[in-house]
Amino acid sequence: MHHIDILIIALYIVLTLGVGIWVSKRASKGLNSYFLGGKSIKWYYLGLSNGSGMFDISGTAWMVGILFLYGTKSFMFMWMWPVFNQIFIMVFLAAWIRRSNIMTGSEWILTRFGDDKSGRASHLIVAIFAIVATIGFIAYFFEGVGKFMTIILPWDLAFVINGEVLLSSDQSYAFLIIFLTTLYTIKGGMFSVVATEVLQYLIMVVAGILVAIYAFVSVTDVEINNVISTEWTNIFFSNQLNGSWGEKYEAFNGLIDSHGYKMFGAFIGMSLFKGFFASVAGPIPSFDMQRILSTRSVKEAAYMSGFTNLILFIPRYLLISGIVVLALVYLAPSMAMSSELSLGDLEIILPKVINHHIPVGIKGLLLAGLLAAFMSTFSAFVNSGPAYIVNDIYKKYFKPIAEPKHYIKASHIASFAVVLLGVTMGFFADSINSITLWITSALYGGYVAANFLKWIWWRFNGWGYFWGMASGLVIATVQFLLYQNKGNFEIDSNLFYFSQIPAIYLFPIIFIVSLLGSFLGTLLTPATKMETLKNFYVNVRPWGWWHPVYVVLKKEDKNFKKNRDFTKDMLNCAIGIIWQSSMILLPIYFMIRDYPKTWIALGVFIISSIILKYTWLDKVRKYSN
Repeated sequence: MHHIDILIIALYIVLTLGVGIWVSKRASKGLNSYFLGGKSIKWYYLGLSNGSGMFDISGTAWMVGILFLYGTKSFMFMWMWPVFNQIFIMVFLAAWIRRSNIMTGSEWILTRFGDDKSGRASHLIVAIFAIVATIGFIAYFFEGVGKFMTIILPWDLAFVINGEVLLSSDQSYAFLIIFLTTLYTIKGGMFSVVATEVLQYLIMVVAGILVAIYAFVSVTDVEINNVISTEWTNIFFSNQLNGSWGEKYEAFNGLIDSHGYKMFGAFIGMSLFKGFFASVAGPIPSFDMQRILSTRSVKEAAYMSGFTNLILFIPRYLLISGIVVLALVYLAPSMAMSSELSLGDLEIILPKVINHHIPVGIKGLLLAGLLAAFMSTFSAFVNSGPAYIVNDIYKKYFKPIAEPKHYIKASHIASFAVVLLGVTMGFFADSINSITLWITSALYGGYVAANFLKWIWWRFNGWGYFWGMASGLVIATVQFLLYQNKGNFEIDSNLFYFSQIPAIYLFPIIFIVSLLGSFLGTLLTPATKMETLKNFYVNVRPWGWWHPVYVVLKKEDKNFKKNRDFTKDMLNCAIGIIWQSSMILLPIYFMIRDYPKTWIALGVFIISSIILKYTWLDKVRKYSN
């Protein structure tokens, strides 16, 4: 590490801490100020903050590896999360969520099911889910940033006593970065998070552009084409995925065969199936929901969500594709000769490229950018998770009346506790991939069915929500534990075969079990009070099966109208997914010098942008607030 790069990183850390602490005084007015910035922050700052929070190191390292191995088809792997849930939020969910005018996703549930026993049961399980999800994501970041910093930085920070390693070097690095980030996040709440994330976003964009320029200038078209094939650049696929690598790189084809996604058609179909229901279910109660609730109005919530999509994907994939281009030319030949190539090798492509193939100055800025990516995502979760502990559990059930300063102190304690639990969980993580699977299968799998039904079915009640969430989480967690212990089962046993199935293919089972819990919990218990349903339907105005509630409201107000925008919203979502995909493919094709496909991607981006201007943006401008 050159001293210039070290200086750049040190200046970034000092600047971030300074900005975070400088704005922290504005967070001391109460919980609304601490967790939502007093709903006073402008939508474009929140959009930059939201985009910055999604630009994390662990995810970037994973995307680099997936793009390297699978080529341009890899953009569809993002549908596992699913990444296009941001389009659904932009098109209609941001408005639905913001109209509630509350502080957390858990508190929002009370407006849907009421504040009786069933409502409180559903409210409590969402709060628990949000806290567990936050801890899981912190563990994910802990694992990712530790591995990244160890490979990049030259110093061994292992903590050894009497020959016994108490802390490995990667764990020490992770502790150090997490400690610094936790300081300003806890001190300043949402104000510090947004201020630092806007700064961090700008650093990441500059770093990504410089890496892309360097990769474009230093690597020739011939060098790239000597490694990749025409199939590597092809987004179209058949039911079965055949590796696109030539004979010299046959080891990569073998890695694809062992990855679990060879039945690519089924994988994409399942990702879209899961993605639709997960997207309509809405964002999990985490930092992106907090950004929506922090906006000044319903109109600005929609603007912010659309702006997040626009500013995130092109700069992020300029960085990712720049790194991959360098890896294809400089790392692929030696990696293909490895006798034991594994998925773990894909996770360290990013730090290896930075370590050996990025020049002085750009390396320091890129490291500062990736460090910013980690700190912004981490701080966003540290700000969102404790809101559920303090506002939805402590304040509601233990101390409903207290001074604002008391709740701020409770928020500080809750934040430290969440970070500590997340770091502890990170110690037991085998890899980034294992935590990714846990988040996408167990957490998302248990969340989808109940949260899908809450929008569209009037009869769905609090007990249905509680049992739907609980049953889905239990079966999804069992599946994940089986997968993690697949090496311990007797070969050819039922448990062995079940544990070998990738999580995405088991989503229908998790979904059906969760639906069963939702329906039984609903139909075996009384319906939610009509007054609660009326207030929710008038305020949020979702589409779906709300006819009995609509009939009552129509009798009270002959001018009351249903939301009949389902078809229009779904068409906008389809166009939005194409729009989002074009923003991912555009920088990839540009960086690998496939100019005909670059122009096609640019054309698709422009046309879909124009369509969304008339079908979505003009509609948003008509919102009353």
